[in-house]
Amino acid sequence: MKISFKQNMGRMDRCFRVCIGMVLLGLGTLVTKGTIGLILLVLSIPLLVSGTIGFCPSYLLFGISTKHESGCC
Repeated sequence: MKISFKQNMGRMDRCFRVCIGMVLLGLGTLVTKGTIGLILLVLSIPLLVSGTIGFCPSYLLFGISTKHESGCC
């Protein structure tokens, strides 16, 4: 089985993930301490990574793509 790491996330999807990831990162480092803070930090990592690179493994698994092929965006 060949896995392609072609972008499968649209601009709005990526922006949403990065924004939510930044909020969770901020909450985990500045506001919440202890176990809850650590959980928020761990949850922020996949959101920030997938939003930055534009690829979501779950989307690939379910055959979903929010990236528009026509146009520049």
